[in-house]
Amino acid sequence: MSIKIVKDTISRKELKDIAKNQFGDFVKAVVDVEKEIMAIGGELHADEEALLLQNGSLQENLWGINFHTDKSNGDFIEFDSMINIRPSQNNRSRGVESLDIQRKIKDIINKLIL
Repeated sequence: MSIKIVKDTISRKELKDIAKNQFGDFVKAVVDVEKEIMAIGGELHADEEALLLQNGSLQENLWGINFHTDKSNGDFIEFDSMINIRPSQNNRSRGVESLDIQRKIKDIINKLIL
């Protein structure tokens, strides 16, 4: 599966199809909290991050997450990725520690996923 940049919308069904072709029940994604877009479909968050960087995103705006396509509500989004470890932004774990950034990510996802 090639990596896709989502600028408009994507359906949950399309996410489920991507998951089936990759990891079974989840999809990796990287969200640009400034441009309000995301990259999906990569085997690694780093691959999606690289594509967004090539397309003008700034690294400090990129956060890795996972979509659990068979879950809903609070369990649908998992804030977990190696690319999130960045002490220079006071994020010392694989998770997204800032509640403000988590909220931004959720708002963007609510706009992009139907």
